[in-house]
Amino acid sequence: MVRKFVLGVVTLVGLYGAAFAQNATKGAQVFDVCRSCHQIGPNAVNMLGPCLNGIDGRRAGTLPGYQYSDAMVAAGKTGTAASKGAVIWNEAAFSQYIADPQAMIPNIKMFFAGISGKDKEQKIKDLWAYISQFNADGSIKKQ
Repeated sequence: MVRKFVLGVVTLVGLYGAAFAQNATKGAQVFDVCRSCHQIGPNAVNMLGPCLNGIDGRRAGTLPGYQYSDAMVAAGKTGTAASKGAVIWNEAAFSQYIADPQAMIPNIKMFFAGISGKDKEQKIKDLWAYISQFNADGSIKKQ
């Protein structure tokens, strides 16, 4: 009886974790809303928005060759009230930002209102899984 209970709990915990796991393949689909302004991967270039290669660990507003807003440059140097320190892109900072970019860093050039929908949190996790897998040169990080 105890074994069945423990097995049931372990199964539920496993299913719960799987439901909220990041999925880079699904993140590529979410990235479709970003493609009109951003590129990623081999041969990616800056467009209306900066190239997103190598974003994981990069300080906001610092990609060479892209003309950021003063607000984004300042966020990378000193941060904002919402970021409470210099913005360095990682999963937590990106998740906060992409949910409502203007709320985190007011007066930026990006006019995207943010990821929305009933599965918003999962879309953001999947999107981060997709974009964070790219090195600065556009290659995929080795697992």
